[in-house]
Amino acid sequence: MALSPTRACVITTCILTTFLFSTVESYKCTECSPLQCTSGLQATCEATQGCFHYKQEFNESGKVQQSSQEKGCSSNTCTPLAFSATLGNERTFGYDLQCCSSELCNQKDVFVSQKSPDPNGVKCPACYSEESVFCGTTDLPCTGRETKCVEVVATAFDGLAMYGMGCATENACNLKGQQVL
Repeated sequence: MALSPTRACVITTCILTTFLFSTVESYKCTECSPLQCTSGLQATCEATQGCFHYKQEFNESGKVQQSSQEKGCSSNTCTPLAFSATLGNERTFGYDLQCCSSELCNQKDVFVSQKSPDPNGVKCPACYSEESVFCGTTDLPCTGRETKCVEVVATAFDGLAMYGMGCATENACNLKGQQVL
């Protein structure tokens, strides 16, 4: 018994659709750890995941004191995020997380945005301490897109506690309770 042209077309479409979806089961992302992000390692990620790349920098008086980056497979809920903060004692922090979903899309380096020197009219109380969760404040004129006043309490990798106040971009306000470092 011969298949009707309509039924043959439906069967062909189903087979082609199944083939197309079954070939997109995984793809590769560049992978590196925060301690060693110079190698060209690759990871195979599930199709429901994407790739990510983040970089963060902590500066003192304009010089990088700590820098960290990582690349790999993300969860299916990766949300891009970039922010900066200027705290007391000339401490600045920049962070940039990028997400993508194609083969090796996270190969290129991410650069933390440079802070603008242009005053924006906002002033925030500012201080920085690695010894206490309190510190004496001074007025800090905010610059560029840093238009929000923030208070930061953090614990670094080595258990070092940090407390600071200062100016930040609006995206930093979305971090309440989240781990960045």
